[in-house]
Amino acid sequence: MTEQTLPPPSPIPALSQVTPADLQAALRAGWQDFRRAPLFGLAFSAFYVLGGLVLYAVFVASGQSWWFIPIAVGFPLLAPFAATGLYEVSRRLETGAPLTWSVVAGCVFAQRDRQVPSMAMVVMLAFMFWVFLAHTIFALFFGLRPISGSTWDMLLSPAGLQMLALGGIVGGVMAATLFALTVISLPLLLDREVDFITAMITSVQAVSHSPVTMLLWAAVIAVLLFLAMLPWFLGLFLVLPVLGHASWHLYRRVLPEPAGV
Repeated sequence: MTEQTLPPPSPIPALSQVTPADLQAALRAGWQDFRRAPLFGLAFSAFYVLGGLVLYAVFVASGQSWWFIPIAVGFPLLAPFAATGLYEVSRRLETGAPLTWSVVAGCVFAQRDRQVPSMAMVVMLAFMFWVFLAHTIFALFFGLRPISGSTWDMLLSPAGLQMLALGGIVGGVMAATLFALTVISLPLLLDREVDFITAMITSVQAVSHSPVTMLLWAAVIAVLLFLAMLPWFLGLFLVLPVLGHASWHLYRRVLPEPAGV
């Protein structure tokens, strides 16, 4: 059995502080990347649009449409993985490397042998824990009995409003934690040979270096994704690619490419 030679780990340079102006520049660059290569963004977004429609149809058909609320709230936890291919598209547009479906798909598929699956496991466990918490919060206010009446009547009742308030607080804390762990780590794992623990630590450090800008970025992501899901998820065809490309450019401003690369 031959021993596999792994590439040496990439050094992590000093983190750069980013400002709201950097965030605006990243969003502009994300929009430009989407305009330059729209088919990639539309294709990656289609998976999430179709998945959302199927989930909604299943919940409505089963009379459990209220369950779609915690799933939709938890969607931003999974959204960064929709952008993995978009990071590669932006990287190739940035360097002038060939940009074809085969090379982008090959890059995404190659991540199975690197650290991205470990990062995905962390996020999926967090998402499952959030769904469990949402079920627990629901049971605290309504018990485990079937819902009688419409979903809106339930949600707009005093108990429903209290449930939404508590769920919003708990979900917000979880979303903020996952945001800090993933905002830089996912593009970093795609870009350099680092382990996922180092990537998460670096991501948290990046947030602590620029708390105001990162808080603003988290708010932008949450608001745009929420608005994009309102018109039957169709807004994700535009919002998801732009945010994905912009995330790459913000990463580049936080961790510039090493000199000589």
